Amino acid sequence: MLKIDFESDEAIYIQLRNQIIMGIATERIHEGDSLPSVRQMADIIGINMHTVNKAYSVLKQEGFIKLDRRKGAVIALDMDKIRVIEELREQMAVILARGICKNVGREEVHDLVDEIYDYYAGKCGE
Repeated sequence: MLKIDFESDEAIYIQLRNQIIMGIATERIHEGDSLPSVRQMADIIGINMHTVNKAYSVLKQEGFIKLDRRKGAVIALDMDKIRVIEELREQMAVILARGICKNVGREEVHDLVDEIYDYYAGKCGE
């Protein structure tokens, strides 16, 4: 399920965070599912436990998981829609600015957003 690129410039904890979010969006991971313990996840991926702990902490802060003493990290989508829209706006601003600098047109961006949205929306509806 997890695809970590050890050659990537992107931090491993961010890759892990992103993979878990994509797993939720595609319904490979569901609300109430428990994630492996920090130690188990580190062993599965072959990374440091502190890296997994950092990814889980970010996911908790962002409202994707809750940490339970008995169950560990549990998928719990506690997100305020207004906050999510603001976060998307901030993240997309940088991505769109990069695209504009590389001459990616408005229509290409719209097509790409539609393609990605339809992919995840379709997975959630299956």
